[in-house]
Amino acid sequence: MQTDPISDFLTSIRNAVAAKHQRVDVPASRLKSEIARILKEEGYISTFKMVDENKSHKTLRVFLKYTPDRRSVISGIKRISRPGARLYVGSQDVKPVVGGLGISILTTPQGLMSGRAARKAKVGGELLCEVW
Repeated sequence: MQTDPISDFLTSIRNAVAAKHQRVDVPASRLKSEIARILKEEGYISTFKMVDENKSHKTLRVFLKYTPDRRSVISGIKRISRPGARLYVGSQDVKPVVGGLGISILTTPQGLMSGRAARKAKVGGELLCEVW
């Protein structure tokens, strides 16, 4: 059985938000840290950092963001392109998420970027996930 590390990362964030945790730790990879960078730039998480707790593997620690009345900034997170069903979109096919209130994250030839940035740069790619 093969696993999907990106889906595991998004599910960890979704579960931590539901449990109102302040942070979540996941096994680190370059792709996960780039997704966390985009989430931070768009204001969905407060920060993230790499942690070396033991020498065998690195951990990505994501600090979640909440409003003053303890509601999460992330109300939904959904994996779109999966290993069994990849979804590629052109620059014109990148649609707004929840009427423009959310973001989509794409892998493009120029690296990982939000859907808004991909439309502006006129590049398409694999639609990884949507966050709102």
